[in-house]
Order: sequence, then C-alpha cells, then structure tokens
Amino acid sequence: MNPVKVGIIGTGFVADLHAAAFKMIPEGEVVAVASPSPGKAKKFAEERGIPKAFDDYRDLLAVKEIEMVTLCLPNDLHAEVTIAAAKAGKHVVCEKPLCRTLEQADRMIAACRQAGVLLMYAEELCFAPKYVRAKTLVDEGALGKAFLVKQSEEHSGPHMPWFWDVNRSGGGVLLDMGCHSIEFARWVFGKPPVQSVYAQMGTYVHADKTQGEDHSLCIVEYEGGMVGLAENSWAKQGGVDDRCEIYGSGGFTRADLLRGSALLTYSEPGYGYAVEKAATTQGYTFTMFEEVWNYGFPQEMAHFCRCVRGFESPIETGEDGREVLKIILAAYHSAGTGKRIEWPYEPPKAEKPIDLWQRAETRKP
Repeated sequence: MNPVKVGIIGTGFVADLHAAAFKMIPEGEVVAVASPSPGKAKKFAEERGIPKAFDDYRDLLAVKEIEMVTLCLPNDLHAEVTIAAAKAGKHVVCEKPLCRTLEQADRMIAACRQAGVLLMYAEELCFAPKYVRAKTLVDEGALGKAFLVKQSEEHSGPHMPWFWDVNRSGGGVLLDMGCHSIEFARWVFGKPPVQSVYAQMGTYVHADKTQGEDHSLCIVEYEGGMVGLAENSWAKQGGVDDRCEIYGSGGFTRADLLRGSALLTYSEPGYGYAVEKAATTQGYTFTMFEEVWNYGFPQEMAHFCRCVRGFESPIETGEDGREVLKIILAAYHSAGTGKRIEWPYEPPKAEKPIDLWQRAETRKP
C-alpha cells in the first residue's frame, strides 16, 4: 500500500513517540507538524526530518496531501481540532482521553461521521505486544472464563506541565492514565455493557502542584460478572510501573510491560531523551529498551493507516473513547459521593470530569 501522508499536531512528549513510531513502519509517513509555540514546530521538524512545519494547525490542515492527523495536544483542545480536521477531510487519530465532556465527544463523532472520515482513539495498550499476548490467551480459552482484569500505570508525575492544570487537562491521574487501565480491561472482556462504577481517589503528594488527584482506584463491573480494576498513580516513586493481571476460571496470567525489556539502572544525575524526564530518572529506575515498540505505538499507527486505506476496521474508535470517558465521569462522581454509580448513567453537567469529584467533596460534612 502507498504510505498514508500524516500530519502531527503538537510537539510534546506524545508527539515525539508518534514521530518515532512512524519512522518504524512503512504504512505511514509524517509530512508535516504543527505547534503554536513559536519555533517549536520548526525545530521538531528539523530534528526528525519532517518536510513541513507550521505555527498554526489550520495551515497544516490546508495541506492537500495530508490524509490523516494525529492529535498530541492538551485535552481541552481535542474537540476543537478534531472538528476542524474533519471539516478539512482528514482522518483523525486522537490521543487519550478523547475529550473532557460527553457533549464534546458527540460533536467530534458527528463531525467525523458527517465528513466521511475515521475518528480513531489512540489506546496503545491494545497494541502493546505483551498485553496483546495476554488478551490472546483469554480469547483462546487458555485461562477459562476471564472474570477479573487488573491494570495499573504508576509513576511520580506527568511528562508535560499542562497535566497539572485541571482547567486544561480536566482531571488528574484517573483521566490521564486511568483511561488506559479502563479501556484495557474493557477490551480484554470484549467491550461488554457496564453495570456499575466505584472509585476512590485523593491528592496525597502533589497538592502544591495540582488540584487533581494523584492516586486513584476504580472498579468497573460489567455484565456477565466481569470486573475491571484500575489503579493509577502520580505519587509512586522509582520510575514507571506498568502491568496487568488477568484471572480466569481456568488460569491466570501477568504481564509486566517494563520488566524483561528494561535495564536496571542507577543514575545520580538522571537520564532520558527529553530534558523534562531527567529529574524523574535519578536513582534506581528501569530503563526501557525499545520503549516505543514495547508500548505498541508503531503497531497502533500501522493499524490506523491500514484503516485509512480500507484494509482493516479500527479496533479503537471515537465511540470507544466516549465510553471510557463516561466511565471516568462516573468514577469521579463515585469518588465525590462515596457511592457506587449504577448503569444506566447520565452524568450531571460539568465543565470537566474532576468537577464531579470536587463539587461533591465540598458538600461532604
């Protein structure tokens, strides 16, 4: 197949992963990048051999050869840019979370459907080789009937400063990383209907930086007696920890995304390919080997490119991103009220997910 011509909107940590992923596959080619920060897109493009760079994403959308864009932006911009991309006739890969409200999600889905373009939800854990193998064991019946999926991603804080600002991000660690854990379990189970959501969260370490929660627990019960458990942290020291466990009536499996593909490292000054990561890599850490591949980014982007060409159907769509967001809204609501949220569920009106936690918290005696 001819490579899909791709534009990356954003130049932060995730944009770097996307650019690296496309270098590893023949299905797609990055031809342009955009960032509103003066000079940032130009520098990003020069360092990675990308032909075109723009300070305004709308100029990128005007490039006729671009067929698909990947959105590597703060959460509060996802809806605006997705709708603009759809109107420009571009297929969209939107990084997690899909957006901040269900109303935004509905507008994004409708805009892409009306324009006849794909809206694909970038959940890389559905492509990470170890996690794919874990799901294959479930699908093959090797574990009997799966009834519990536990997934956690934990470290000492986000990679980009805007995550700390709940007015931009919409929430804390549950929204940032819990979306991975929730969708992974949902995907392993075959995406069954939700029955209930219960969550607990708090700001334990980073109250000086954020109003968002820095550790969260979320239990999602699905029809058929299946349970997903998501534990996520910005408050865990010692580097990144990313693992899953699956329990079945006839077996069990555990996948550790980092151990087995990492080097045990001690570094006093810190290390990393991004300056902002160096401070988080001091002391003992597990240094990832082929991080982009082990996290599934090249496999994910190759799949999305094949979807654009019509060879495959997206396994992660805008509708999936919307369902994950709905579960997250219920989790914030549950954590704020201390109650299990039953389905069917329509969340109260809120500008951002974390409002459902903070609003209820202020009413507690």
